[in-house]
This record gives sequence, C-alpha cells and structure tokens, in this order.
Amino acid sequence: MDAQSIRHAYLEFFKSRGHAVIPRALLVPQNDPTTLFTGSGMQPLIPYLLGEPHQDGSRLVDSQTCLRAQDIEEIGDNRHTTFFEMLGNWSLGDYFKQEQLHWFWEFVTDVVKLDPHRIFVTCFIGDEAAGIPKDTESAEIWSQIFSEAGIDATQVDIGSEEQGYEVGEQAGRIFFYSDKNWWCRAGKASQMPVGEPGGPDTEMFYLYPEIEHDPKWGAHCHPNCDCGRYIELGNSVFMEYLKSESGFEKLPKRNVDYGGGLERIAAAAIDSPDVFKISLLWPIIEKLESLSGKSYADQTTSMRVIADHLRGATFLAIDGIKPSNKEQGYVMRRLIRRAVRFAFELGIEQNFLEQVVPIIAGLYIDDYPEVAQNRDAVIDVLVKEEKAFRQTLRKGLRELEKLEGTIGGESLFTLYDTYGFPVELSVEEVRQRNMQLSDSWQQEFDAKMAEQRQRSQTASKGTFKGGLGGQTLQHKKYHTATHLMYQALRTVLGDHVVQRGSNITEERLRFDFSHPEKVTPEQLQQVEAIVNEQINKDLKVSFAEYPTNVAIEEKGALGQFGDRYGDTVKVYKMIADGEDKPFSFEICGGPHVDHTLQLTEGGKHFKIIKEESSSAGIRRIKAVLQ
Repeated sequence: MDAQSIRHAYLEFFKSRGHAVIPRALLVPQNDPTTLFTGSGMQPLIPYLLGEPHQDGSRLVDSQTCLRAQDIEEIGDNRHTTFFEMLGNWSLGDYFKQEQLHWFWEFVTDVVKLDPHRIFVTCFIGDEAAGIPKDTESAEIWSQIFSEAGIDATQVDIGSEEQGYEVGEQAGRIFFYSDKNWWCRAGKASQMPVGEPGGPDTEMFYLYPEIEHDPKWGAHCHPNCDCGRYIELGNSVFMEYLKSESGFEKLPKRNVDYGGGLERIAAAAIDSPDVFKISLLWPIIEKLESLSGKSYADQTTSMRVIADHLRGATFLAIDGIKPSNKEQGYVMRRLIRRAVRFAFELGIEQNFLEQVVPIIAGLYIDDYPEVAQNRDAVIDVLVKEEKAFRQTLRKGLRELEKLEGTIGGESLFTLYDTYGFPVELSVEEVRQRNMQLSDSWQQEFDAKMAEQRQRSQTASKGTFKGGLGGQTLQHKKYHTATHLMYQALRTVLGDHVVQRGSNITEERLRFDFSHPEKVTPEQLQQVEAIVNEQINKDLKVSFAEYPTNVAIEEKGALGQFGDRYGDTVKVYKMIADGEDKPFSFEICGGPHVDHTLQLTEGGKHFKIIKEESSSAGIRRIKAVLQ
C-alpha cells in the first residue's frame, strides 16, 4: 500500500466502526496563543477532549496535517520531518482501551499487512509518588493480542532514562516506561498542576532488524532507543485522570486520543526505515535527482531537507501563510531559504521551485480539495520567495567582499542572519579569495546560532503537548469580542472583508482580514463604536448545529477563509432581546461568554490599539478590553 491508500483505508476502517470523518484543521491554529502551528492531530480537538460535545458525535477520525518547526535542525535522518500527517481517531467518553488496541492492531496487521513479529509496544510503569498505578490493563490486552498471533508476550520493566536502560530488546515484547508513557503538559504525573487532565499512553514500534544498534545511545537497544532500529508508528493516549487539590481523580468521561504517523506507517508498509522513500516524498526526490544530475544515495541529507522543507512550505501557503519576518511567515521563509541553500549545494543554481512545487501539489490534489483550489497561487508565492532569496545570496557575496582582516564566526553569522547567506558558502568563498579565516570561527558561529535558537523557542515553551489552552474566562471574552469586531468590520468596510487568521491571548486579540488598503482612523472609530454598542446591548450568546450547506448557503453563516467543514457545523449567534436578526452569526467551535455585558466587567470597554499590514491585501488589527 502506498501512503495515499493507507490514509484512505484508515479513514474507511474507522468510519465502518461508527466514526465520523472530520476535515483537517489549518496548519495555523485559530485562537490558540500557545503555539505557532498545529503540531498534533489532537490539538484542534482539545475543547472536545475537555468535555465540550462535538457536533459529529463521540467517535471521530481524520488525517491532520502537522508542522513542528522545533524539529527543523533534525531533518536529514531517516525518520524526522517538519511537516507530516497524523492519522487520528478519538473516543469522547465512548469506547476505551479494549476496542482501541484491538482495532489499531487489526489495521496495521490485517489492512496494511505489517509483520506482527516486528511489532513491539510500550506501556506506563506507574508513578508511586503521584498515586498512579501501573497500566497493567493495556499490557494485558497487548499480551492477549500477541498471544493470539502466536507471539511470546513477555513484559519487561524499563523505568526512566534517569535510572538507565539496563535491559535490551531481547528480553521481551511489552516494555514499561515512566515519563515516556505518560501524557500531560508537565511531562510527569507528579508535577501536574491542579485542574489539568492526563493519562497513560501506550505506543507501538516497528523493528528494522537490518539496522545495527549504535552504542552511543546506550549499551542496549530497546523500543525507545534513538538509534533508529525501532520506529514509533502510533500512540494511544488514555486520558482518564484529573489533578485535584487532594491528588488524582478519575475523569467523569474517559477519552481515547490516538495519533499515528502516516509517513512512518507507509515506510513500514514498503519495508523501508527511510520515510523519504514513500509515495508522498519519493517523487520529489526523483525530481531533485533529475535537476541536479546527482543521486539520492550520494546526496541523501541535502535531498531530504529540500523535500521536507518544500512540502511544509507548500502546505503553509495552501493555508494562507506568506513568507515574512514574523511568526509563521518567518518559519515559512526559513524553510524555503534552507531548501534553496541545500539546492545550491547540489549545484542547482537556477530557480527550481516552479518545477518542484507542482509535483508536491500533485501528490495531495486528489485528497485535499484546497490544494487544487490554491495550486497556482501557492506556486506563485513560493517562486517569488525563491527569486528574492537568490538576489539575497548575491547581496551576501557583495557584503563578504567588504570584510577585512581575519574573518571570525561573528562576521559569518551576520552574513547568515542578516543577509541569509549560507555559512558553508561563506567559508568556501573566503577560502577561494585567499582571505584569512579564524581557527575558532566554527565555535563562534555555533555560539551565535545557539543564542538565536534560544530566542526563537518561545513557540514551544510552556505549551501543552498539543497546545492545551484557551479555556479561561479572559480568553472567552476576547474570543467573543473577535466575533463582534469581525461583523463590525464588514458593516463599516464591506462584505469583501473575510477573516484570514486570528490569535488570542490573555491580554489582547489579533485579527487578520482581507482588505486592499489601510483602514482609516475614522473607520476604526466606527468599528470601535459598533462593537461597544453591541456589547452594551448585552447580546445573548448561544449556538446551534446545522448541516454545513444549510448553515452557509441558506442561513448565511460566516466562516473562516480556508477552513474545511464536516457534514455538520456549530454556529454561534449573538442577538439582543427583542430583535429578530442576530448581530453576529458565525461558524465556530468556541469558547465564548454567555452574554456580552461580561466583556465590560471591571469597567472595561473595547479599544483598537493598532492597525497595520500583515501581507499583501491582508490587514491586521490588535485590540484590547481596557
């Protein structure tokens, strides 16, 4: 089975078991200030995992595109990618461990046809300090499954990394770990804050016996070893605990959150430890071989980086992001520039994205309608960025020529950071021009890079695994205010105004929307006045569920640009007592306050503090309740 077939088969497998197939969420999370990107399949479903009912029921399945920018430096090995798809299925207070583990085993062994003798699993060893027991239930289910397949199901306690892994892979089939098999924001059950959920998880690994264990990762190999001999295929989280003042309590509704890497499962299906050989990546590699005249075997790292980065940049463009020097746009720009830099190493000096990006789009066009809808615009965005960067490279060469004396790492970092000039190219040029290069340039450059990485890690600090957050009253107030401002903008500026993104924190809201020119101060005052007028009317906030076509075509509900919806949607209405027509009628998952006068608590009112350009044809407003 190729990757596309596995994705389709997975959705159909769980659909036949009562799951509603839901569309993927955008790569840029809406109204979640804790992270720049959708980094897991469960992230868009957080409100429902915390108890809010989902309009499509208690059994859900999807394939979610994800991007993890913090992995960018790891690209080049056989299994890491910044962009990937997460196959996911969820039980919201419905089925639990027994069904989940049997179903996933059935899918990978009966449908994908993986060799069951190469499958190993891990479970939670328990946390005595937190009062959380060992997950013997999952282990016993796995034991039964393995035994039915004629496989010895010996269970082995491994423990934590701090204790050291002293037991090798030959000792068993089911391995118990501590922190690696517990899901919560804090990482350890004993460190969870009050009010947060968590639970044990169980993971499935696939063994590639041809890969020899590298002792640098420890004396013994085991499923969680980083040597690459075992590749994780999927992770089932059993969210069943809530941290309370007195310890841990069982949640009233237990949830299942499964996430499996499509690329890794597809690699296992073709019996390759190299995810870049699957059907969603190999056509890109083949094009790079053709353009460069070099082989993947000889230029493995460079081609892996280019294929991964351009796939991620393509989907960011599909979801409405454009290269810039801020936030998501900065990461997108970095992906493109790293791809061009590695292409330069391959000897591809001509513009090449216009030949590669259509291949990437073609790999997804049959399964994601938005790819077909945005294909030409996406190619245009990426090609323009490549051309601009190649000009930047030329500027970098001119700046390099100005350097005098011994060239150190700090100067090379300035060329890299300010002018986007690859350090490898800088070093090569310095040597070719017989300029003096400092003996310590590498250490100095690495130190400056480490400082930069430290500054850029705010996107992942303090976040939940998957971005849990946004449920506070203050967040709900700003979310509600965003709806009011959206409608006010359409009232003042016109119906061409369409939401293109938003970001909400505890301190302010930020809203991006389509508009061809700067919003005048007078227009901003009008928007402010309308929002405050509606707040003071104490609009009642409620929601109802409709078939998607009814909500949009018949009811006229507003939606988010680029969003895809399932068969039914939740529509929030804000209406004053005695009025027939709501002021705001918008598709949204929540959360909101119950009535708008809650926004004025403490004597506050709505105030726009900034209006600026976000990108071509897109304006950005920041506003507060003060």
